[in-house]
Amino acid sequence: MKEGNIGSIRTFTHGEKDPTKTNKTILLVGETGAGKSTLINALVNYAMGVEFKDNDWYQIVQEGKKSQTGSQTPDVIVYEVFGLEDGTLPFSLTIIDTPGYGDTRGIERDVLVSERLLDLFRSTEGVHEIDAVCLVLKASDCRLSDRLMYVFDSVVSLFGKDIEKNIVALLTHSHFFSSDNVLEALKDVNIMCAKDKEGQPVHFMFDNAHKTEKNLAACIHNILGRIEFIDLKQREIKRTQEALKKHEQDMKNNKDFTIEVDEVYKCKVPISEWRWWALGLNYGGAVCCEVCKENCHHPCTLAWYPSQCEVMQNRGNELYCTVCTGKCHESKHVKTEQCTECEDECSDPNHPKTPWRYVSKTRRVKKDIHQMKDMYEKGKEDSEESVSLLETLQKNIEDLQKEKDQFLEESFQHVVELEKIALNVVSLSTHVHLDFLIEKMKEKGDTEKVKKLEEMKSQMDQNPRAKSALSYMSGKTAAFGKAAMDLLRGNTAEQKTSSTL
Repeated sequence: MKEGNIGSIRTFTHGEKDPTKTNKTILLVGETGAGKSTLINALVNYAMGVEFKDNDWYQIVQEGKKSQTGSQTPDVIVYEVFGLEDGTLPFSLTIIDTPGYGDTRGIERDVLVSERLLDLFRSTEGVHEIDAVCLVLKASDCRLSDRLMYVFDSVVSLFGKDIEKNIVALLTHSHFFSSDNVLEALKDVNIMCAKDKEGQPVHFMFDNAHKTEKNLAACIHNILGRIEFIDLKQREIKRTQEALKKHEQDMKNNKDFTIEVDEVYKCKVPISEWRWWALGLNYGGAVCCEVCKENCHHPCTLAWYPSQCEVMQNRGNELYCTVCTGKCHESKHVKTEQCTECEDECSDPNHPKTPWRYVSKTRRVKKDIHQMKDMYEKGKEDSEESVSLLETLQKNIEDLQKEKDQFLEESFQHVVELEKIALNVVSLSTHVHLDFLIEKMKEKGDTEKVKKLEEMKSQMDQNPRAKSALSYMSGKTAAFGKAAMDLLRGNTAEQKTSSTL
């Protein structure tokens, strides 16, 4: 989209405006966290004829993206989509996006937003007609905050009384909820808006579940990677214990010795993520955290950069990952083609640069007693000085087990939640994790969760669509089957939308 401005208001425009064609303009007002940015992306993609079954998706709004000047002035942004009048919609579309209300900067900031809108309406090149004022609310909202109502009234006061029939409610995150509660909340505050034949506020339901599904699937995939790493680390420590027991007398006599261990480590491996519709450009690969050395989203098929990835969330005008262990800033994440042969930055022009992701591996290494003490006794408290290296290793195993149990519980809850969202749709992204989780829950001895997971797997195995999909997967070659499984581990169930404009 082409960036421009109307006075101090930023604009983003797709296509060229044709004055002879009809244009419709909508103004969005909503609190922070209502899902306004996701809604704008969905509206524009709908206008451009994109369906969820398509591989391409246009990310119009970048959540948390600051203005180029770094100014803290509230940004009212105008998005314009022209040239589509003979397609999905019989008109071009203009969306006026107001910043989310409810942040920490207070009522003074809210007043500034109204002033910026007034400037937009007064400007010669600005917006002079509004077809709809849309109050964006979560379908789960049971009451409307006083602040939201103050802001909404301030915006509506810019128009004449005839705007009432053009005020509608857009209800987001409506997958699990009916409109009853939020419509009652609208009635309680006696909000001025359009009414249908039954006297109910005119409203439209939008399903934001597809974003939640992607995030849950990414979390599950990431957590299972952490569990796999802990398994290998525990195995490494146990074998180190066994080797050290053969040298107990040497340790008592402070003699030097060397043992061989299978050391676990993280490395980069190439992945094939070419997309024909992207003309071979970097649509694919994985968004990885270089601090945590974890895969936060794989495959990531819709984002050019980590900041555009579904797993990034806006916190205080900064983007942070919702998946990796440290919940790190987006700047710590990468999605670039790199050399997978060199551990450090590669300067060899003969080494290919490819999309990649992290995997856990083991390598046979020799270590002496001093290296092992440095590795396992670092950070030992004064009260533990008398504890032997073997006892320290045992404590490390127990600490890792606690961490693994926590990750197992977290992944279990994510799988259950993802399956709820999927409802009757076959969630293959859930299916590929069930065997692993069932095995680990059996090791833990949690029979209740094993039963729940086995029930989920049985129901999915009996689903004709799941049988067909899994049969298709198993009929491929081993190499392709592995690639497909990797793909499914990062994807979510088939997505649907009930949104209409």
